[in-house]
Amino acid sequence: MSEPSPDARDDLTTRRLEAIERRLYELAVAGNPFLTEAAQHIIAAGGKRFRPQLVALCSQFGGEVDEDALVGAACVVELTHVASLYHDDVMDEAALRRGAPSANARYGNSVAILVGDYLFAKASSTVARLGLDYVLLQAETFARLVHGQIAETRGPAEGEDPIEHHLSVLTDKTGSLIAAAARFGGMVAGSSEEVLTTLTQFGEEIGIVFQLADDLIDITSDVTGKTPGTDLREGVPTLATLMLRQSTDPADLALLERIDGDLSTDEALSQALDALRANAVIEKARAEVRRRAEVARGFVHQLPAGEARHQLDELCDVVVERLS
Repeated sequence: MSEPSPDARDDLTTRRLEAIERRLYELAVAGNPFLTEAAQHIIAAGGKRFRPQLVALCSQFGGEVDEDALVGAACVVELTHVASLYHDDVMDEAALRRGAPSANARYGNSVAILVGDYLFAKASSTVARLGLDYVLLQAETFARLVHGQIAETRGPAEGEDPIEHHLSVLTDKTGSLIAAAARFGGMVAGSSEEVLTTLTQFGEEIGIVFQLADDLIDITSDVTGKTPGTDLREGVPTLATLMLRQSTDPADLALLERIDGDLSTDEALSQALDALRANAVIEKARAEVRRRAEVARGFVHQLPAGEARHQLDELCDVVVERLS
């Protein structure tokens, strides 16, 4: 997220984010040092804190804010996100997370899964203190996360459009939790139902944009928090590769054969990445990310004017600028 201008409200947002960071570490403290270390492993690796920032920003579209509820709601979405990363890395057999060894690489698969469960439990106990509406939203969001993961694992049904299936997976796996973050922000400020609906729509759309951009960066950049080309090597569908599969151009078919071949060596992966980066499908995928960012911006423009709306509008630019 871009750096905010130094006005009083931005100072408040900064203080809130600092309080959220402190609470995250406190919530990851367990009854023994080993579990505490393992539970704080991914949190300590940093990350964008995209979801807590969204809670803080969206809390500016209402009235007086319960500061403790805001911090708690932000921690709920971030703990849920971090917990899902522990599980994702086990399923993906990932070696790196946020530029550091993944939890499964450091502690083993069984411990990583259990630590993820522990953090889910901490998120649940935190959201229980916020009220029934928060609990229901958290439960519905968690169900969508699981639904999206299963849909991704099984792949599209016979006759289903692979790109539509992929976007549906991203909506559940990424968009749903970012939508919950935006809605939580409005809820702690007592926003109107109309504003809450708009925040939710914005959150879901910008969440999809965020993930589509991340997937493209995995292809186009060598500076990421994980090994470049991981999705390609693991055969994980992305918008670019799915678009490529729709082509009938012989050159694209030859590239698909390379992508679908043995990418176990670094040389083979590097050659496949170079060929894919040079293909016109990358710009086509970028254009789709930009288009969806404008859809998200349309929801932003329905919100009350002010600094918070300006920052959400800037966020639509920032997500796309990451592709450059």
